[in-house]
Amino acid sequence: MYNLVFWYNSCFTLLKNTMRNTLLLLSFFILYSCIPLRIAPTIKDDKLVVAKKFKRNLPRHYALIFEDPKDSNEFYNYVNIKYQLDNNNVGWNVPITIQQETLFLSYYEVEIPTKTINLIPIFIDATLENKGHDPIFSDQQFSRIGSWYLALTVLDSNMRDCLNPKHELYKKTLEYVRDIKTEYLNTTEYVQSLLVNKKVY
Repeated sequence: MYNLVFWYNSCFTLLKNTMRNTLLLLSFFILYSCIPLRIAPTIKDDKLVVAKKFKRNLPRHYALIFEDPKDSNEFYNYVNIKYQLDNNNVGWNVPITIQQETLFLSYYEVEIPTKTINLIPIFIDATLENKGHDPIFSDQQFSRIGSWYLALTVLDSNMRDCLNPKHELYKKTLEYVRDIKTEYLNTTEYVQSLLVNKKVY
């Protein structure tokens, strides 16, 4: 009788430990099943950085960078209407005036995806392959979610970087591009940008 009780207690303890370990393993997979390989930066307002440091294919000029919550080509439409460009050279060297000097505004639409590795599909596919079956989740082992940003640069007629803190027009240029950002984000009908009082920089 004692042996039977001992055997029963041993089996119960083993079962309890196995269930606990299984639950711990399952919890681990649920909590850590998506491991981020790269996280898109969060920019609360804007930031002024050398554009190439933000993304390698951007120029080596300072840029005002901010997140773009709007649809693709919305900033194109805004710039096209605001500066009355008639769809000519909208993104490159748009003439602007600051302190009675002609400067040139360019912008870049940038996507930086958050990339994660998903452990559960990898684990399931590895188990299937060990049993001689084809993997079924190979397309879901990695996931990408894109975040979009706008990078604005301004050069003078001598190709000097006006958003460089050493440039004599730096403060006025920074104020100008921040006003552009604010107007763009707060405007839906871009014709309104033609009707507001023209601020002198």
